[in-house]
Amino acid sequence: MIKRLLDYNDGEDMNLVLLLKDSSLRTSKNGKQYLVLQFSDSSGTIRGNLWNASQQDADTFSPGTIVELSGRREEYQDRPQIRIYDLRVVGPNEGYDLSQFVHSAPIKQKDLEEEINKRVFEILNPTWNRIVRYLLKKWNKEFFSYPAGRSNHHAVRNGLAFHTVSMLRDAEGIANTYPQIDRSLLYAGCILHDMGKVIELSGPVATAYTTEGNLIGHLVLIDEQIMLAAHELEIDEHSEDLMLLRHLVLSHHGLPEYGAAHRPVVLEAEVLHKIDDLDATVYAITNALQQTKPGEFTETIKSQDNRRFYRPKNDDALDKAPKLE
Repeated sequence: MIKRLLDYNDGEDMNLVLLLKDSSLRTSKNGKQYLVLQFSDSSGTIRGNLWNASQQDADTFSPGTIVELSGRREEYQDRPQIRIYDLRVVGPNEGYDLSQFVHSAPIKQKDLEEEINKRVFEILNPTWNRIVRYLLKKWNKEFFSYPAGRSNHHAVRNGLAFHTVSMLRDAEGIANTYPQIDRSLLYAGCILHDMGKVIELSGPVATAYTTEGNLIGHLVLIDEQIMLAAHELEIDEHSEDLMLLRHLVLSHHGLPEYGAAHRPVVLEAEVLHKIDDLDATVYAITNALQQTKPGEFTETIKSQDNRRFYRPKNDDALDKAPKLE
């Protein structure tokens, strides 16, 4: 059996062809430059530092580059890392394709499409239903292939649709418990809230932020798409239904310091924010736990206030859960 990146244990040497998921030139305390590299294949990602690097090295080993790595897996500050012995760029004629190195969500794209389309039928409000259908059709290819983020959560191919399906499942349970929640509005918000990422991000391979993503961000980008859809569908831009939908997507980050254009002031908007945060939290912690040995703590998780989480020695639920990254 051919070993992949995450199949190696600490202390083992490796020689693999991998994708550089990320590359960042930094300066150490002694003034010397080094490259922080994220090596990736279909099994996951591990960091490695290329010491005494130059700008030329940064240009050579840029994100999205396929490289041949010779090195050893080690552990540093409770995190796996690779000690790099040698690194070279793999040429375009050596028979490798970028798609070989990209991890996908644990649910097949076809199944994600079927589940989301099923929920669309349950959006009974005609304004929300028409806009959701219009934008799903417009951005279908990107929506069902893009990640939901560059690194924080659901940063895999199909991750955006996977995140959306998880939230819709949570929304169904919550709406069943609290009948005062408008199920149609909440479902529409779940499907559209992160759709702006198809413009904010560059795609599922070597994901980077686009110019629009850096300057505007996905909340405002999807609000713009909703307004363009309303114009095309001849929906009154001052109607309350349209304003409610816009409020959900513009407020789903909860607080202005986290990127929200407005704090949630509609019940369904508050619930959407909570569901979004819950799914991102569970994903990030689960992903870290799955890369941790039983009886040990995870590496620090940046999105969780740099906390470390313990993996119980016996955890059947985690053991049976699909591998995330």
